[in-house]
Amino acid sequence: MNYFGGIEAGGTKFVCVVTDEGKEVLAETRFPTTTPKETLGRVVQFFQEENARLPQPISAIGVACFGPLDPAPESPTFGYITTTPKPGWANTPVVGPLREAFGVPVAIDTDVNAAAVGEGVWGAAQGLSDFLYLTIGTGIGGGAVVNGRPVHGLIHPEMGHIRIPHDLADDPFPGRCPYHGDCFEGLACGPALMERWGVPADQLPPDHPAWQLEAHYIALALQSFICTLSPKRIILGGGVMQQAQLFPMIRAETIALLRGYVQSPAILEEIDRYIVPPGLGGRAGVLGGVALAQALFRETRQA
Repeated sequence: MNYFGGIEAGGTKFVCVVTDEGKEVLAETRFPTTTPKETLGRVVQFFQEENARLPQPISAIGVACFGPLDPAPESPTFGYITTTPKPGWANTPVVGPLREAFGVPVAIDTDVNAAAVGEGVWGAAQGLSDFLYLTIGTGIGGGAVVNGRPVHGLIHPEMGHIRIPHDLADDPFPGRCPYHGDCFEGLACGPALMERWGVPADQLPPDHPAWQLEAHYIALALQSFICTLSPKRIILGGGVMQQAQLFPMIRAETIALLRGYVQSPAILEEIDRYIVPPGLGGRAGVLGGVALAQALFRETRQA
């Protein structure tokens, strides 16, 4: 039996798990994200304590990490968080300290890419080679899986920072992205909802006009992603998407925006199965880290 470590490294909190060769969680901890030294020290301590309890040490670790980060193994800064605005975390190595502490393969990817991988292995995208995972919460990010592998490229996709149409007469809110103002994230993330309406999003009633505007912005982004990536399914997670009334509104708005251009039964006849919540729920990120660890372990053994 092999055991695996998964880490969801978030800007607010870290979640660490140990699993078996599937996705059964054998141990779990979570703690606030503070300084890199303190936070990564607690990660190392957790896995050291679990290694002492297990019949054999963990075989690999996977990290689903906030970013931006460097996911390119050939890069000298592979496994670093790079230009994050989170105080104290810019240019922080994440993979290196874990390799040094445990001497096992360590995989890392963006939190959304990892969540997408987890959804493909165990969740709402099982059996699909091409799909999209979006998280809409404190920020907005997206992970695209194409031909069974998450997309990277120059660095990695930053889907929350695409430009979407913004009618200032209808919505005078200027947006809150520190880089782009009224990009997708700047208009539709959880803090944008709070700043626009004056209360936290989860305190807005289901029939509040905020939700129709939110559905419109999300659908605008989905229309663009459908036309560029042609995913076979779109999974929407994150705290904002806990508002169940959003899903039917987003589905209807997406169909309206496409205007019949994409002639696929998946959209025209089965939209309820096309735009869906995560199958792994709130554990998509940390189990995505486990999926990364297991995949890297298999690759290492085959090399």
